[in-house]
Amino acid sequence: MSEPELFVVCKNCSSEVSPYVTECPYCGQRVRKRAPKIEKGLPLEPPAGRRRKIKPPALPKLRRGEMPGIAPDTRPRATFGLIALSLLATLAVAADAFLLFDAGVLGPVGTKPWRLVTTAFLHDNLGYQFVSLLAVAIFGTHLERRFGGLAVVAIFLLSATAGATLSEAADVYPALGANGAALGLLCAWLVEDRRARGRGDDRDNDLLGVYVMAAVLLLLSLATREASVAAAVGGAAVGSLAGLMLATFRRQG
Repeated sequence: MSEPELFVVCKNCSSEVSPYVTECPYCGQRVRKRAPKIEKGLPLEPPAGRRRKIKPPALPKLRRGEMPGIAPDTRPRATFGLIALSLLATLAVAADAFLLFDAGVLGPVGTKPWRLVTTAFLHDNLGYQFVSLLAVAIFGTHLERRFGGLAVVAIFLLSATAGATLSEAADVYPALGANGAALGLLCAWLVEDRRARGRGDDRDNDLLGVYVMAAVLLLLSLATREASVAAAVGGAAVGSLAGLMLATFRRQG
């Protein structure tokens, strides 16, 4: 098959013109009697008897870690399970099912060390509970979509326990609520995110809101009688350590 001409030269003005015109667009001189036929390529559609239905390509579900910071097919069940436990505990206390002293750290725990864990689910101030659980919802969801529910539960409980333990060691009472656990989740997410950025995985997160939330939780720990600033510091420390471990796990995984 001969190659089609790319252009022809007008004999009158020597301009290069398309081979598919009969007159030069520059001087009007007739270039050829008739334009050449355009060779037919492949048919756009197969014959009627040979048509096949072509299915559009189906995209697989996103796997965790395929896009930075999000996996839409993962629901934060563990995070909202922790929040539900806190709300149920509030309703139980309001209904006099048990007293705060039965499961909270209002003084030395003595022979009941399990209070160091359960105290994180008890609040005696609705504003304090709302802010703490809001932080748990935000950062627990981010962590769960990246690392799974087990990581969220572990960080929540370890941060809460470490915070309550530090509060008892410093003789700072009471130590109720999820301020330590919330700061643990926040710091775990923040440290892992910053470590990822250091490796070149910049997720373009706006950190202003993160710092504001951290400041609110710390100030709330100072301003609210039920909250313990020692618990906040202990929870933040454990959460930061957990963030380093998660960053290492992500790099090796």
